[in-house]
This record gives sequence, structure tokens and C-alpha cells, in this order.
Amino acid sequence: MRTAPGIFPVVAIDRDASIPLYRQLYESYRDAIVERRLRAGQRVPSTRSLAAELQISRIPVLNAFEQLLAEGYLESRVGSGTFVARSLPDLPPRPSLPPAARRPADRQAPRVISPSAQALLGYAGGPWLRGKGAFNVGEPPIDRFPLRVWSQLTARHARSLAGSQLHYGDARGFEPLREAVAEYLRTARAVRCEADQVVIVSGSQQALALASRVLFDRGSPVWIEDPAYFGARNVLTMEGARIVPVPVDEEGLDVSAGIARCKQAAAVFVTPSHQFPLGVTMSASRRLQLLNWASSQGSWIIEDDYDSEYRYESLPIASLQGLDRDSRVVYVGTFAKILFPSIRLGYVVLPPDLVPAFIQARRAMDFCAPTFHQAVLTDFIQEGHFARHIRRTREICRERRSALLAALRDEFGDEMEVLGDDAGMFLTVSLAKGWSDREISESAAREGLWVVPLSESYLTSGRARSGFVLGFGSTGVGEIQAGVRTLRKIIAASANSERRATARGSR
Repeated sequence: MRTAPGIFPVVAIDRDASIPLYRQLYESYRDAIVERRLRAGQRVPSTRSLAAELQISRIPVLNAFEQLLAEGYLESRVGSGTFVARSLPDLPPRPSLPPAARRPADRQAPRVISPSAQALLGYAGGPWLRGKGAFNVGEPPIDRFPLRVWSQLTARHARSLAGSQLHYGDARGFEPLREAVAEYLRTARAVRCEADQVVIVSGSQQALALASRVLFDRGSPVWIEDPAYFGARNVLTMEGARIVPVPVDEEGLDVSAGIARCKQAAAVFVTPSHQFPLGVTMSASRRLQLLNWASSQGSWIIEDDYDSEYRYESLPIASLQGLDRDSRVVYVGTFAKILFPSIRLGYVVLPPDLVPAFIQARRAMDFCAPTFHQAVLTDFIQEGHFARHIRRTREICRERRSALLAALRDEFGDEMEVLGDDAGMFLTVSLAKGWSDREISESAAREGLWVVPLSESYLTSGRARSGFVLGFGSTGVGEIQAGVRTLRKIIAASANSERRATARGSR
């Protein structure tokens, strides 16, 4: 990527030095190019603007550029300007000091990072989290997003942008958007809230990080579902929580097991409407049990309601927060699963007494969410586009889910058990014991299939099941059918390889 024209690189000159100014400029640019601080094809400032920036005569700048052009570090294009030469070899950057010039202490000093960051390195994940394509988990039907409508709204706001909108915004977020969110949640999710309880954040990940900093200290025990959403696990690890894995069964989080493991946990992270990755819905009895535990222990519940808009066999499940009578639930939602991931806007609904603490924590983190896209989103909601888009994408996801279920049935028959297919934008399939879902997922990634191995979501290795999490929200019907056929071939090849290895071992 080229640096935009007019951006000046760091150039050090010393007017009192014995080395001529043109030579200082020449060496500064040459070193910046060799060390790859300036990259091939990157435009450099004009000699006139550089001389003005450095407050020196233009003559030494011209002399330095002439030398750089003559030696092939720069190239000039008529009518376009001067650029770093594209013909230079791609050399690695030079160290700031050669090893021999470093003091012994420099070579021996440890390069320390925090324990929580070190722990995250163990959760780096496989290639299935880094690609885009068939079965990508967590993406809505981006191919059906009303780009024209969004572009028109964006252009409208860009044309009417006022200087007052360039200041820092409210730490809670754009007030009209908070009002629209509160109205939507009261109606569609049975959330008990007013606009003053809503804080707009940069996605659900930031909401969880913010909640962690406000609700408990580093080292505090926190329940988390097992298996769990890897994004929540990573945030809680980074925030220094002592993670307490609590098993999930067909009724959702096993509250009794959590109490037995750590009754006085500071908080619990839970996905009651559509558990990730097993897809189960928390039963009414478990919901009430969880609320009673939180109330009696003074603990907090962080409810992640990430894709509740997509339900196919029944009406949407009401939020856990709507049942809460002791204000113990912090409710988290995101627009990334409804609109598009890069919008980076979500929301958190807070008990009223927590609002001041969250505002201060938000100001310490990043002051506020960008106002411009909040304003665009507000119009998108208020003019009815949001509701229409949800209805449309729900039907699209229903069609893609049906196609995935049919393809799995055709290719695998009864070999795979399907879990959590009645809601959301993903379903999970289990494999027989003895299969390595991680190895198969790595092979699938090489074929352009981004299937998440189920076993990677477990925190307790002894409980881990083998299988795959298959997203269908952003995968078309044809791509789904072809992808399942490819997955079948990969699994068959893995089975043949396993049989050959077993045969060799028995000789």
C-alpha cells in the first residue's frame, strides 16, 4: 500500500554538522529505502514541499534527489512525481544496531510480555479462522446486503456533515441510535431498557472487554460455557480472569455444575438463546436457576445475544435479561451479525447503576464510537431498512440452512449427528470418536473450506467432542453443495490414510 501524497517521512538534518545538507538528506532517504521504511512504488514529496517543510533552500534537496535518482533508489515519472524505485530487491530491514555494537546487557535483556498475552499465543487457532469462503462462521448474507441504500445514506450524511460532528461524541454513543436500539430490543427481544442504559461499542468483543474491566478484578473467577465461543475465552484471558469451565448439555449451561465448581464466581459469560458452538437454547428452569444464583451471590451475568434474529422452527426466544428482576444481567448485542462485520458497531445494555462506571471505563478505553456511521445506521433503522433487511436475510439463511442439511444428508446419511440447526447462521456436526477434526479442518482449509473443528472450542480436553462448526450465512446454495461434496472427499481420504497407517502398524 502506498503512503498518500504529501506525507513526509522522518528526515533528520543538522544545520550545525560538518556534513553538507544535501548529503544528510541523501543518506536519510537512502537508509529509509534500504531499511524498508519507504517501500517500492511509494511516492515521495516534491522537492519544493520538502524544502518548505524542512525550512531550507531547495538546492540541497534537488542535489540529494538527483543523487538518489542516479543511483537507482528513486525513479521519476513525468506528470506524476517521484517514487521509490520498484526495481530494488526485497531486502530485509537492517537492525538499528549491528549485533557486535550492542552492549552485553542489550543482548541478554528478556523481551517480556504480559502473562495474559503469552496465554493468548496458545489460542492462535488454525487456518480456519483466517480465511474467507465456504462455511465461514459468524458472517451474515453479505452478498444480499442493500449496498445501494447504505451508500445513499452514507452520501447524504457526508454531504451534510457539520463541523460540530467532528468533535468527540458521547461516550454512551449517538443518542438517536441508542433510542432506536432500545426501541428495537424492547419490541423484538423483550429486553427491559431505556436509551440511557444503552452504550454503543465497537462490536461485542469490546463490550466483553469493557464489562470485564468494570465487573471484576484480574484473577477473579468467571464461569464460561464449555465448549465456548473462542472470542469470549480470548477476551477473558486477556483481561486476566480465572476461567472456570462449566459444561453445557441439552438444556444449556449446567448451573448446578458451575455452583459445585465455584459457587462464588464474580461473573458468568453465557449465550442462552443460541449457545456457541452446540446451538442449544437454555431452558426456562436453567435461566431461573442462573438468575437466582447471581442474585444470591451478588454475581454478574454477561448475556451475549449475538444472532437471535435468526430462528427457523419457532418464534425468537426472549432474552435472559427480560427475566432479570435484580438487575444482574449485562446484555450484549452486535450489528456485525445482522449487517456486515466491518461495521464494528455493537451495544451493551446495562443495569442503571452500572452506567456511570461503564462510561468512565469507556472514556479510558477509546472515548467513544465513531459518530458518522452511528448516524448512518440510525437512519437505516428509522427509515425501515433494518427491519426489511432482517426479514430478508432470515429467509435467505433459512434457504441456505435447508440446503446444508440436505447436502449433509445426501453425502453422509446417518454418519454425522447435526446439532443446533434450528437457529442462527451455523450448525454443528459431530464425528465418531477417533477422528481428528483439527487435521480434517486443516486439509479443508487448503481446499478453500473454512470449517471450525468442534474440539477447539472445549476448555476441558477430557470432554472434547470431534466435529465441525459449519457457517452458512455467507455461503450460497451452490457453494454449500459443492463444499459438502469436497468435505466428504477430504474425510474419505483421511479415513483411507488412517487405515493405511493402522495396517502398517499391525505388521
